[in-house]
Amino acid sequence: MSNAMTLENIVESLSNLTVLEAAELTKLLEEKWGVSAAAPMMMGPAAGAAPVADAADEQSEFSVVLVEAGEKKIEVIKELRVLTGLGLKEAKDMADKADAAVKEGLPKKEAEEMKKKLEAVGAKVKLV
Repeated sequence: MSNAMTLENIVESLSNLTVLEAAELTKLLEEKWGVSAAAPMMMGPAAGAAPVADAADEQSEFSVVLVEAGEKKIEVIKELRVLTGLGLKEAKDMADKADAAVKEGLPKKEAEEMKKKLEAVGAKVKLV
């Protein structure tokens, strides 16, 4: 390398590029060298290796769905109001509707607790 083009000079020049200029440089280098800057795909486990549980396979968010209010509808409406902060009319409408989503996107533990509270007052509930 010539004195005018030291590695420090190159690093300094690259540091002064805008994001758009850096993206354009990436494209030019990919074309020139016939490579891609995209992240390589991960390879699977080696043959004979123990399978690793994939965290994506396990559901992390749950929805509490009111299937039916049951015989103690007034108690269910009261509990819905406590759990959701809904007004009386909204809670009643939810109790009247089949398969009404009470809350969505809850962690498993919180969803199970909510289900337990609603079932304690006579509602039929499912987690999805």
